[in-house]
Amino acid sequence: MKTNKLTDVERSSALSELEGWSEVEDRDAIQKTFKFKNFNAAFGFMTRVAMRAEKMNHHPEWSNVYNTVQVVLTTHSVDGLSELDIILATYMDRISV
Repeated sequence: MKTNKLTDVERSSALSELEGWSEVEDRDAIQKTFKFKNFNAAFGFMTRVAMRAEKMNHHPEWSNVYNTVQVVLTTHSVDGLSELDIILATYMDRISV
């Protein structure tokens, strides 16, 4: 999938549609912290996202401590936020509930 860096208007529109995501200070990226019932639920979430990310060839920057998963999304090939990040963020939100 070919993608381009989002314009300021596209970025604002996309962020207004995503719940709980915020821009990363000093970086063209977005971030969110997900909390789950326990480690198994957090790890299961990460596994599902990893399988989707691999199919997209677009991988998150993330960390996991017990029931918490911290995520940063950016598209390294365009040096900033792209539609791939919005698609993956939307998927994460949908499966995290």
